[in-house]
Amino acid sequence: MIDTITLEVARYRPEQETEPTFERFEVPFNKDWVVLDALNYIKDRLDGSLSYRWSCRMGVCGSCGMMVNGEPKLTCATFLSKYVPGPIRVEPLRYFPVVRDLAVEMTDFMDKLKSVKPWIIRQEERPLSEGEYLQTPVQLDNYKQFSMCINCMICYAACPVYGLDHHFIGPAALALAQRYNMDSRDQGTDERLDLLSQHEGIWGCTFVGECTKACPKNVDPAGAIQQYKLKAATEWFKSFLMPWGRK
Repeated sequence: MIDTITLEVARYRPEQETEPTFERFEVPFNKDWVVLDALNYIKDRLDGSLSYRWSCRMGVCGSCGMMVNGEPKLTCATFLSKYVPGPIRVEPLRYFPVVRDLAVEMTDFMDKLKSVKPWIIRQEERPLSEGEYLQTPVQLDNYKQFSMCINCMICYAACPVYGLDHHFIGPAALALAQRYNMDSRDQGTDERLDLLSQHEGIWGCTFVGECTKACPKNVDPAGAIQQYKLKAATEWFKSFLMPWGRK
């Protein structure tokens, strides 16, 4: 059993560098440690200037996504033991501008999430006296999988379409749109469909499927997008054959 393992960590300090570099750190090897533990050891014991994001350490907040040996991973759920004997190369999520070291700029992603209107849209509201909008377990199951997204951006770092075209809305945002489309309380499907039935929306996806493969929460963004495409095609045929039918 080894005592230490090497991490090759991407460094980018804009005040002193024009391009990212790599710095090697020797950290203790513990079979129970994940990559995030090793990064915290580096920051606490070896170099306090190392910058990265993390919060919950439980695969819930989604903030510690990084590239580990070329694959997008949650570093709080990626064990050092998987990469023995090393080295382990840790980089910021690809396809996003780097702010510093392992921290990336999230503005484009947040704007795309907001653009799909990820909230329940009602065309008319019931009187409060009628009580809340109830759902059956089956109605909940229709969209529950797509509601498990933690906004870690790993699916974007895995998506070659987003890498080539940053106008593409991307897998997480499209899956989130489908989550609300399938919610029995929502009446905003047509509103979202008009927005997302464009090249930069659902039709930009070429169904590579890497987003689903990479998702740490098993959300299946690729499946959500294909469902969305089927809905869009159906609505187009309905509008073509029955132009008076769609409100």
